[in-house]
Amino acid sequence: MIVPCIDLQDGKVVQLVQGREKALEGEAPLVMLERFSAFPEIQVIDLDAAMGRGANDAIVELLAGRAKCRVGGGVRTPERAATLVAQGAAQVIVGTAAFTPVLKDIAAAVGKERILVALDSKFGKIVVKGWQEATDLTAVDVIKELEPFCGGFLCTYVDKEGMLQGTDLNWFAELRAATSLPITAAGGITTVDDILALDKLKIDSALGMAIYTGRLKLEDLKELPIRPM
Repeated sequence: MIVPCIDLQDGKVVQLVQGREKALEGEAPLVMLERFSAFPEIQVIDLDAAMGRGANDAIVELLAGRAKCRVGGGVRTPERAATLVAQGAAQVIVGTAAFTPVLKDIAAAVGKERILVALDSKFGKIVVKGWQEATDLTAVDVIKELEPFCGGFLCTYVDKEGMLQGTDLNWFAELRAATSLPITAAGGITTVDDILALDKLKIDSALGMAIYTGRLKLEDLKELPIRPM
């Protein structure tokens, strides 16, 4: 499955390089949602909430009310997760809080099947707090122990995020071997070959920079022979 991404910052749709430098702005959120309407699910990330610099709640609610969305950014309490579900989120993405005891409470609040745990890796280690802080953990080491609290994983190879240089298929193959739960890959996915290789591993692809820059054409992606959701 291909999952187009809508990342929000200061009320705008943006794409960042490695979570830091803004590379471009997209069209208005509802315009982007309409452009992605042929795809079964959309990924919406509130970057401001992830970085603790405010939130884009009204836009998130608008998008989640009009399409099947997985929503992340600042989901660090059961209350925040429950609010996003109430706003229409099909699943909530939990990053920083997944490595604290509160993950159990979040899963209890909304049901573990609604939780996607974000395993964001940079220089081989999981990064949290909007990718601003590194831990001593690796994704392969922790993925199994997180399974009881989620319905799947969003795994981002931050080293190549937004750089249009390809991704690390070997890393994703290691993650696939470590869990039977659904995995969505992100970070550096640039070509149709990347998508097809991930699909062969039974891993979905979350696409951002490659479609915003036109490197990958939406009309071509719709025709790819990949697994349904």
